[in-house]
Amino acid sequence: MTAPLNPPPPPHEQPPHGGWPPSPAGQAYGALATHDVRYGQDGPGMKTEVREAAVIAVVVALSGLLLGAVWAWLAPRVPLVGDVVDGNWVVYLKDSEGEQAVGVDGTFTLLAVAFGVVSALVVFLLRRRGGVPLVVGLAVGGLLASLLAWRLGIWLGPTDDVIAHAKDVGQGATFSAPLKLSARGALLAWPLAGLLVHLGLTAAFGPRDPEPDQQVAYGAPPA
Repeated sequence: MTAPLNPPPPPHEQPPHGGWPPSPAGQAYGALATHDVRYGQDGPGMKTEVREAAVIAVVVALSGLLLGAVWAWLAPRVPLVGDVVDGNWVVYLKDSEGEQAVGVDGTFTLLAVAFGVVSALVVFLLRRRGGVPLVVGLAVGGLLASLLAWRLGIWLGPTDDVIAHAKDVGQGATFSAPLKLSARGALLAWPLAGLLVHLGLTAAFGPRDPEPDQQVAYGAPPA
């Protein structure tokens, strides 16, 4: 008997059972490593995000000036009356059952919610990718804007020296009380509205992270 012309290859050179040649060392996880590095490079970096969040917080806070002016203009007036009792001036509500004071708080709250929605929409359109620093900047800016609007509205409204105002208008004359925000929780209307709207817009219309290709990541052969 003669030996076969083509002897079988050594065991270490035989192809695997699936018929596919073995992948080079590191190839199976090379694609995965490249994918992870790419994800690590997404976004502008933490320093840039913090800087952008600070700018957004300042711009949103300054927009509280507009809220304060609009509140002082639209808020209902609480009527007061001055009188002289035993030689001393006293001031009392003209309509003790009126709801003007509640309307002052309600006007501020509704305006703050509207401003919060608009600010969140503008920030989302400018920076769709979102991010924790951006959301924090929006919330902090909304709170500062509410505080600024509150103080500015009081300053633009009727004077808080009601006795002097009563003397100026005369005994028995009606004049407006100074603006007063009784419900301090209204100061949170802007930041909460902005936060919820921005998170909702980001969840619904924000960019999605690409799904990793499992076949490429693990070196599986294409179908």
